[in-house]
Amino acid sequence: MLVTVITAAGATIAASATALLSHRAIVRSGNARRLHITGRQGVDEQYFTRIGGLDQWLSVRGEDRANPVVVELHGGPGSSNAILANTTRDWERHVTLVRWDMRGTGKTLRRSGVAAQGEMTFDRLVRDAVEVVEHVRERLGAGRVVLLGCSFGSAVALRVARSRPDLVGAYVGTDQKVFDGGRDTSDYDAALERLEKAGKKEAAAVREMGPDQRTWSAEDFSHFSRFASATDPHTFAAMKSVVMKSLWFSPLHSLREVLGFFKSFEVSAAVLPGTASFDDRADGTRFDVPFFVVQGACDLVNTPARARAFFDEVQAPVKEFTLIEGAGHFAAYRHPDVFLDVLRTRVLPALASSR
Repeated sequence: MLVTVITAAGATIAASATALLSHRAIVRSGNARRLHITGRQGVDEQYFTRIGGLDQWLSVRGEDRANPVVVELHGGPGSSNAILANTTRDWERHVTLVRWDMRGTGKTLRRSGVAAQGEMTFDRLVRDAVEVVEHVRERLGAGRVVLLGCSFGSAVALRVARSRPDLVGAYVGTDQKVFDGGRDTSDYDAALERLEKAGKKEAAAVREMGPDQRTWSAEDFSHFSRFASATDPHTFAAMKSVVMKSLWFSPLHSLREVLGFFKSFEVSAAVLPGTASFDDRADGTRFDVPFFVVQGACDLVNTPARARAFFDEVQAPVKEFTLIEGAGHFAAYRHPDVFLDVLRTRVLPALASSR
């Protein structure tokens, strides 16, 4: 009898797994068709190139090579945006979108393995980003690019835009990350309060970490990021409906890559302790390029209040701050049509003027 029950249960599980994988294959096939570039002057390239002494993965996609170039720096660190290709498909009708898996992330990590990633520091990521922009401009014969920084990637992009206006025609930060040298602990306090209010056992670990990030380990940073996101309802919803769904159905990622997606976070967390004393205001609030921030109005991870306070101090030829209502973290990807409208009506005209 027991053997019969076990056999039946195994058959049910196998049938469910088969059905799940079959559904994934059908949806991925449809997504692949939607990703097909139809423009006669279009570009659709995914390849590895040598950046900072390491083979790093790039995707270059757009319907017309003559369109402005947007180089996107993903967040995390370790959170590849390559999985979002279907979500942002309409963007590629107006710009050539360049995506890059940073060292320690996604296809770049998988290509060479953990040991070969080399120097995992914030400064190395900034230098890599400059090389990526230079490479893209040469490959596409482009002028200055729109630099789009997402969450942690916005901290990297901020420094590239500040120091290399010869490469960057406009800066766009979404889920904008702002370092303040540890003066403001409101995000820590709010996350701890949410955990305690919900009766989560993780609150004890966050209390033990304390608010001074200069004492945190890479593991502490990873834990706090996960706790903060999980207790932010808008962000948690976006993680399920946008990030995880996109990952599962991405036609650009094998099942093995899906299963290994979170390894990137573990490897890339090594970058975080070195950022604890960073101060964006001390580094300078003058930017010689048009400066845009697009933030989720309900983001509890990188709060709009903190982003707005920094934005108000920025000096730039043109600057605009946009809130996406009803959105948390990943706002630009939860509402890609809203972000595209900002890109088309605000950013690209400012880019043309700066040229």
